[in-house]
Amino acid sequence: MSSRLSREKINYLSRQVLNVLEKDDQVDFLDDPNEIRLIIVKAIEEEMKLYEAIDRKAIDKIQSQKKAIEEGGREWEILYRKYYNDELAKLGKLSD
Repeated sequence: MSSRLSREKINYLSRQVLNVLEKDDQVDFLDDPNEIRLIIVKAIEEEMKLYEAIDRKAIDKIQSQKKAIEEGGREWEILYRKYYNDELAKLGKLSD
């Protein structure tokens, strides 16, 4: 279920975020824009790692069931969404 972003996509996203911030009159940069872009890259990578870990936990919970559940089936999808959302909620990343 995990979807890894390529380095190019992460760099593209970081430039897009930086461009939005540069156009905002309420934002003043206290650092070099490239340094800020690198911080954005790091933040994106850390979030991706977090969501990959959540994905892994959800899959592990399904695989630990006594009954074998076929991946991709309806029951698997329902359990995956439930366990994934449970993990998000634990981290406060799920809004009601």
